[in-house]
Amino acid sequence: MMAGELALAALATLLASLLALVFSHFLPLLLNPKAPRGSFGWPLIGETLKFLTPHASNTLGGFLEDHCSRYGRVFKSHLFCTPTVVSCDQELNHFILQNEERLFQCSYPRPIHGILGKSSMLVVLGEDHKRLRNLALALVTSTKLKPSYLGDIEKIALHVVGAWRNQQADGKQEDGGGRVVKVVGFCEEARKFAFSVIVKQVLGLSPEEPVTARILEDFLAFMKGLISFPLYIPGTPYAKAVQARERISSTVKGIIEERRSPGSCKKGDFLDVLLSSNELSDEEKVSFVLDSLLGGYETTSLLISMVVYFLGQSAEDMDLVKREHDSIRSNKGKECLTSEDYKKMEYTQHVINEALRCGNIVKFVHRKALKDVRYKEYLIPSGWKVLPVFSAVHLNPSLHGNAQHFQPCRWEGLNQGTSKRFTPFGGGPRLCPGSELAKVEAAFFLHHLVLNYRWRIDGDDIPMAYPYVEFQRGLPIEIEPICPGS
Repeated sequence: MMAGELALAALATLLASLLALVFSHFLPLLLNPKAPRGSFGWPLIGETLKFLTPHASNTLGGFLEDHCSRYGRVFKSHLFCTPTVVSCDQELNHFILQNEERLFQCSYPRPIHGILGKSSMLVVLGEDHKRLRNLALALVTSTKLKPSYLGDIEKIALHVVGAWRNQQADGKQEDGGGRVVKVVGFCEEARKFAFSVIVKQVLGLSPEEPVTARILEDFLAFMKGLISFPLYIPGTPYAKAVQARERISSTVKGIIEERRSPGSCKKGDFLDVLLSSNELSDEEKVSFVLDSLLGGYETTSLLISMVVYFLGQSAEDMDLVKREHDSIRSNKGKECLTSEDYKKMEYTQHVINEALRCGNIVKFVHRKALKDVRYKEYLIPSGWKVLPVFSAVHLNPSLHGNAQHFQPCRWEGLNQGTSKRFTPFGGGPRLCPGSELAKVEAAFFLHHLVLNYRWRIDGDDIPMAYPYVEFQRGLPIEIEPICPGS
C-alpha cells in the first residue's frame, strides 16, 4: 500500500513539474500578445536546435528561411532557454545596435562568461565596457599604421608562405602537364599566421619562443571549449577550456611580473601600454590580453581563409587581385609594404569586404531588452533576448543584387566601412575595435600569397555556420609556386 502511494505521489509530482514547465514556457506568449508573430517550439529546448542546425555560411539556413517566409523578417521564438525576438531587418538591427545600454544590453549565455572571465570586454557592461573599449581603440589607432607593426605582419607572412616551398610535395600531378602541386591545410596556416602576429603585437613574443608554443597549445584548448557544450565535468572540452584560460592567465601574469622587474626593457607592444595605464586592475589587464589574443586570432584567420576560399573559385577576381599586387610590388623592389601601399590595394579591399559579406564570420549577436521597446509595428517585451542577425541583411537580395554570389566589384564607389546593410564586425558602441587591423593583416598576407603561388580549392570544402563558422576539412588547397617573372 505504502509503495503504491509513493509511486502515485511521484507520478503526481512528475506531472505537476511537467505542467509547470509547459506553463512557464508558454506564459510569455499569453503575457505579450503584441510581440511579433512566431512560434516557441518545445518546452525547455524551444527552437534552439533548429536555429543552430549547421548550414553553408553564405546562406540563411533552413530555420531563418522558413521563419522569415512564415512570419516576416522580425519574429519571436524561444532560443537559448529564453523568449527571443529575432531580427533579420536592417533598420531594426541598426536601431538595436545604436541603442546599447539605453534600450538594449549585451546578454551572452552564462557559459560564455565562465570561459572568458567576468572582466572580458565581450561580457562587461556599461562604464566598464566603455573604459575597456576606449583603451582598445587607443591601442589600435596607435598601432595600425606603425611601421614596426606593418613590418612584423610582412615578415610573418613571408615566413608562412615561404615555408610551403620547403615542404615535401605530395607527388600529385595536375592535368598530366608534369607540374607538381602541394596540398596545404589552409585554415591551419592562416591560424598560424594570425596567432604569430597577435602574440607579437600584444606580448612581444616571437613565434619560435617556447612560451609562444605553450600559449598556443593552451589557446587551442580554450577555443575548442568556447564552442562546446557547457558541461563542467573533468575531461570535457568546456572544463579543459576553463583550465586552459587559467594557465594562459598564469603565463600572462608571469610576463607582466617580468616586465615590472628592474632593468626590464620596453618592447613597444600592447602590454607596455597596458602596464603604463592606471585605469585597469591586474585582473582586467590579463583579461584584456586574452580578449586581444582571441579577437586577433580567430577573426583574422577566418577572414583570410574566406578570402582564399572565394578567390579560389573566381579566376577573374584572382587575376584582378594579382595585377593590383604586381603593380604595387613593381614599384618597390624588395622594400617593405607601407600604409600608402595598403591604401592602393583598392580591389583587394573590395575582395575583403565581399568575403566578409558572403562568409558571415559573425552571424548574430546577443542582446536583451531593458524595457518594453516599441519600434514601428513591433513590440519587444522587457527582459526578452534580442538577436540581430547580420547574415540575413548581408544576404538580402533586395539590398545586395545576386546576394549569394561573390562579386567584389559591387563595392566599387561604395563606402568601405560599416553601414546599416553591412555589419561584419557588429556596430554601435560594441563595434569591434580591431576590425581595421584584421583587414590590414589579410591584405598584406594576400599580397605575398598571390605573388608567390597559384591555388585552387582541393575538393568541395565550404564554410559552415554552426553558428560559429568553420571549414569542415580545414580548407585544403592545391598550391603551385609562381616562378619569378611568370
